[in-house]
Amino acid sequence: MSKMNAALFYGPMDVRFEQIEIPHPGPGELLVKVGAALTCGTDIKTYERGHPTIIKTIPSTFGHEFSGEVVEIGEGVKDFKVGSRVATCNAVPCMECYYCRRGIFNLCEDLLILNGAYAEYIAIPARMVKYNVYELPSEMTYEEAAVSEPLGTALHSIRSINIIPGDTVVVLGSGPLGLMLSRLAVLQGGRVILSGEITAERKKVAEAYGVVDFMDIRELKLEDRIQHVKEITDGKRGADVAIEAVGFPQAWEEAMQLVRKHGTVLFHGGCKSGSTVTLDTTTMHYAELTLYGRYHQTPDDYRRAFNLLKHRLVDGRKLVTETLPLSQLLEAFGKVRKFEGIKFAIDPSEM
Repeated sequence: MSKMNAALFYGPMDVRFEQIEIPHPGPGELLVKVGAALTCGTDIKTYERGHPTIIKTIPSTFGHEFSGEVVEIGEGVKDFKVGSRVATCNAVPCMECYYCRRGIFNLCEDLLILNGAYAEYIAIPARMVKYNVYELPSEMTYEEAAVSEPLGTALHSIRSINIIPGDTVVVLGSGPLGLMLSRLAVLQGGRVILSGEITAERKKVAEAYGVVDFMDIRELKLEDRIQHVKEITDGKRGADVAIEAVGFPQAWEEAMQLVRKHGTVLFHGGCKSGSTVTLDTTTMHYAELTLYGRYHQTPDDYRRAFNLLKHRLVDGRKLVTETLPLSQLLEAFGKVRKFEGIKFAIDPSEM
């Protein structure tokens, strides 16, 4: 067989399902049959408006959260064999540029990005095989293993701040990353309040992850949310930590209003290019807030995320609502946009 099913991006709102050539692994590479490819907000935004970094040629395969089975190995590969079940982070640093030499691997100037998970087969580049591929234990499903990539970004963000057991942590955003960040904050001993559009499914997952309080933005206005956080925190001072996981400027501004003096604000959600926020200088200066902007992940973040899922300290199975065939990819995007699920697993072998 030389052809495979694939979703090809031709332009904003123009994705076509076609048969294309199966790639062949070069030296140091792996050819993987995709077992599960997850929906992601980045892929949805790519579908809706394109992406300057991910999509460089048209038409292009896309999709980046996946796991699968090795079906062919390139020359020189020693750590994996045909039949290995593997997961990989879709981006890997060069280890040689200005930022890599300083240990800031997520800002690598020659970051290698892999796309193409919404297809039956994908070739994993040699550099990625060297640093970012892990073999699944027998009890780990393809769906939960594919959660490693987004969980790595959440881990990169949250490990940069200091959550002390007993801290009150507000997470803005009830999507997959908001839920992951909530779980990581709970693992650090945080008392987590989740704010967002709280559907029954998301609330169930959040409660299983240890979230203790909720604020539904459809029911509470901004001033009511601020008041609620103050009412349930020591001395009515506000949260110790606020984590933004939405990617909207108004959420960035809200996060800064939810914390106490000397509080910490973590910006995880990336806003649309050109977005700006208004910062109250009096609060920033006299309340001594600490603001963190965090982006992407490092190979060590990915390794840690994979291990958290492997040992089910974070149960990735809870984040996958349903498995759908490749032909229903766009329907899955629509469901996510309407909050009718958390993540969907796509099976590219089924059209």
